[in-house]
Amino acid sequence: IPSALETERFRLRMLSVDDVEKDYEAVIESRALLRSRGGSWPRDGFTLKENLVDLERHQQEFLNRDAFAYTVVSLDESRVLGCLYINPAQKSDADAEVYMWVRKSEHDQGLDKALFQTVRRWIEGSWPFDIVAYPGRE
Repeated sequence: IPSALETERFRLRMLSVDDVEKDYEAVIESRALLRSRGGSWPRDGFTLKENLVDLERHQQEFLNRDAFAYTVVSLDESRVLGCLYINPAQKSDADAEVYMWVRKSEHDQGLDKALFQTVRRWIEGSWPFDIVAYPGRE
């Protein structure tokens, strides 16, 4: 399992509890954008403590190799730009399902498209999957 990926614009690495404050800031900034995809997360009143619980779960899943949540961070690690989730497939015709989001300010600058293209190439070239689904994108 790749531990990280770095491009000229961002770095992907394991999402951890150490990212809680920067991740929370990105989530809150992007609440409307995240909900526009049909979900209700993050709920009104979502707290930093709830975010920490989420990050603890994602970190443990990664360490157990059950699922893989990566933070998308700026190269200097000063800002969380979004997240990438590589999960076991819910459908029998795929090996994995991949979800991602970028914070609103980065979405408006085209990062969502760049991240999707980069992740797709990375998964095709560096991950042991035959069939990958990108729900909501294909």
